Amino acid sequence: MLLNDQFQRARVCDDPKKSRPPPFSIRLSESERARLIAEAKGIPLGAYIKAKALGEPPLSIRRSGLAVEDRRALAQALALLGRSHIAGNLNQLAHAANIGALPMTPETESDLRSTLDAVRSMRSLLLQALGMKEARP
Repeated sequence: MLLNDQFQRARVCDDPKKSRPPPFSIRLSESERARLIAEAKGIPLGAYIKAKALGEPPLSIRRSGLAVEDRRALAQALALLGRSHIAGNLNQLAHAANIGALPMTPETESDLRSTLDAVRSMRSLLLQALGMKEARP
């Protein structure tokens, strides 16, 4: 299996053809909003209202065991990783290796594979900590 194939499978594929329905909005008074925020106990307000309206148990902050501040820090870390172009750079290295432009020694291939595994692990752990599911291509 080519390294490039492994890198392609590791990236997240966003399908722009999958459209979402338009958002639903609701007007609340300041006191109604404050009450819902207090009831939500750190859960994003939109998620809390959706769960409450559909009669489902709301996603609990305790699921990840993190305070809201920790969740924000993790979200920022995930965003920074997304903007870092690590996956793209690794993909370019894999492409260069596949076309023969990168001298591929067993040590280089091993380093690339371990780097890919590390990136996958970081992404998986961050998403898990945020209580999010991984999108599979």
